[in-house]
Amino acid sequence: MGAVMDRASLAERQEAAAMTGMTLALHAEFIPDKACVIDPDGRSRSFVEVNRNANRIVRLLRNAGLKAGDSVALILSNRGEFVELQAATLRGGFRITPVNWHLNVDEVAYILNDCEAQAVFAEPRVVTSGPAVALAPNLKLKIAVGGPIEGFDDYEPSLAGLDGSDITDPVLGNQMLYTSGTTGRPKGVFRAVPAVAPPGMYALRGYNETSVQLCAGPAYHAAPLAFDVRAAMGAGATLVFLDKWDSEHTLRTIAQHRVTHLHLVPIMFQRLLALPAEVKARYDISSVIYIVHGAAPCPPEVKHAMIEWFGPVLSEYYAGSEGGAGFMIDSHEWLRKPGSVGKKPELLGSKIVDEQGAECPPNVSGTIYHQLPPGGAFTYYKDEKKTLDSRIGDYFTMGDMGYFDDDGYLFLTGRSAETIISGGVNIYPQEVDNELIKHDAVADSATVGVPHDEWGEQVKAVILLKPGYAPSDLLAQEILAFARDSLAGFKVPRSLDFVTELPRSEAGKIQRNKVRAPYWEGRARQI
Repeated sequence: MGAVMDRASLAERQEAAAMTGMTLALHAEFIPDKACVIDPDGRSRSFVEVNRNANRIVRLLRNAGLKAGDSVALILSNRGEFVELQAATLRGGFRITPVNWHLNVDEVAYILNDCEAQAVFAEPRVVTSGPAVALAPNLKLKIAVGGPIEGFDDYEPSLAGLDGSDITDPVLGNQMLYTSGTTGRPKGVFRAVPAVAPPGMYALRGYNETSVQLCAGPAYHAAPLAFDVRAAMGAGATLVFLDKWDSEHTLRTIAQHRVTHLHLVPIMFQRLLALPAEVKARYDISSVIYIVHGAAPCPPEVKHAMIEWFGPVLSEYYAGSEGGAGFMIDSHEWLRKPGSVGKKPELLGSKIVDEQGAECPPNVSGTIYHQLPPGGAFTYYKDEKKTLDSRIGDYFTMGDMGYFDDDGYLFLTGRSAETIISGGVNIYPQEVDNELIKHDAVADSATVGVPHDEWGEQVKAVILLKPGYAPSDLLAQEILAFARDSLAGFKVPRSLDFVTELPRSEAGKIQRNKVRAPYWEGRARQI
């Protein structure tokens, strides 16, 4: 440690740093030479190096005319600059929006414009970066990271002449992530008051001066951003980035860096478990003390196997980009209540509501509503109707369904929002239908999730053809190819069925549950 002070004074400084976005600056003072982030290619940056660049970025943004509250967008893969930018926006008062770089040009451009980005930091390996930014006319600053992009300034030269000392007027920054509903465009989840993790939370999760965090998922996603990137920054842990999923390489990385903490999704569990026994035995994973998982339900047999292998180090959460009561359940508790996502929290309530709006008794499934935190309520950015539609009083829903048992433990039973979760990734069927219906042969479309042993669900298009078109394998492949031209790869249906009619309600809404039912006959739907 670079400095010594009594524990009470340190706690006060940690609290003050958290409230002004300067926590990483405090780590740079006390553990300056410790690795802050290690890139997939092995490049390491110390806390003091990351902190200096964060200060330079604040000055770069201010010099471009940005002020507190303005939006900064990132189109970046897992790399150290992501952390530098996150640290900069936290202390500069800017609102950060990491963009899903798997989206197509139109989708990326929509988010850039909708979040009102004033600056963008983009990576040339993301081929949509240049064309999407060209469709966002209000940007004041365009910075290329990791290589040149036409019309952009380069990252390192842009920072080279700027002062790296700590800014003297920090303002706590904010973030706005995008989440889609079942219809329309993605919506930003906006909170006027930034959320601040209490410094003491990290000790409860077992972080200490030797902790190493692995980020195996994309940093733009809400869960890896919170549980990997922001947690490592807050706790002073070394963050090790993976570029893409490879099961054996993940084990190798855990053993090599003595990883202690990581966030995974159930399909990653399944792929790790599928490795040959001799491969699993080759790597020492005894350093791991905390694996947090969520994003998609985990089959009980998979979770049992992970606990048997790694030990009782798994903690499951249930929440969303919108927030929620924050259900958590550790391995010991889950083994007593297998399948549950946790007990009803005491701080913020949740309730189960039936179709008439009445609260359901125990063991009766309904729509899950979460209490909004006082002063910390979210809105869907620029969409008052969607915001109001999600509310009952000071409670909101993400469209999930479930029940509380007699002991107050929550079990999920479905999703009223009809979202498909494939490998932990949300896919919204209306968005797929909106593209399929553009094909000349398609009269109507209902995209649904069908069972898949590895991914939980897989995207299937169910198509009603226009008169004069006959079902054929050739036409099916043509429609799927059409979808690939307009949709991000993970949204494209993996299969297609033709039908002679599609059920719709009197209000004209597709009755997706009826379309889906035959595919799930004889098995419980994974939600």
